[in-house]
Amino acid sequence: MNGGQDLGGIQGLEAIAPERDEPVFHAGWERRAFAITLAAGLHGRWSIDQARYAREDRHPAEYLRASYYELWQLGLERLAVESGLVGADELAAGHALRPGEARAVAPAEAAKRLERGGSTERELAAAPRFAIGDRVRVRDTLTAGHTRAPRYCRGRVGRVHAQHGGHVFPDSSAAGAGENPQPLYAVRFAARDLWGAGAGPKDSVFVDLWEPYLEPAA
Repeated sequence: MNGGQDLGGIQGLEAIAPERDEPVFHAGWERRAFAITLAAGLHGRWSIDQARYAREDRHPAEYLRASYYELWQLGLERLAVESGLVGADELAAGHALRPGEARAVAPAEAAKRLERGGSTERELAAAPRFAIGDRVRVRDTLTAGHTRAPRYCRGRVGRVHAQHGGHVFPDSSAAGAGENPQPLYAVRFAARDLWGAGAGPKDSVFVDLWEPYLEPAA
């Protein structure tokens, strides 16, 4: 979506000031928010793309005002209610209001699932449309749904640098419309084609893009 999370190329946001030896968590509640999000995801009621979209799909002012783990918590609250894991009234109350079946995942099984991860690589129904070296243009489209095509490269021309095989298409997955596997490519853009004459003449930017985002360049 075209929201507050897509910051590539935007000016006026001040310089990034990295924190030396920054801890993973700055407060105990952040650790709990992260753990609860992972634990809830083990129930399989939503995909990783739906989880990303739940964090991103909000007013840009709210998105930019919230901290990283606040967004994780807000996204989880939305997913939990939408999937029926909890009721909106239970969420507001902060505890269960009605008896329900146990939904716990054993800690040992949870640890195995997290360690194993979940590959997004899938078999393709058809051969990839583009080959390494092909010139491609990123479709300049607007969408209210989830997308992994950054705004700064839409409408720009690059060359296919590598093929990554077939992978779950995030746009479909985030909408709950199935995995819809699509070819995934690494596309190389000359920095000046993205940022203008002020960019380094020898610099390049590589962006991983799914096939539906691309079209042949004239």
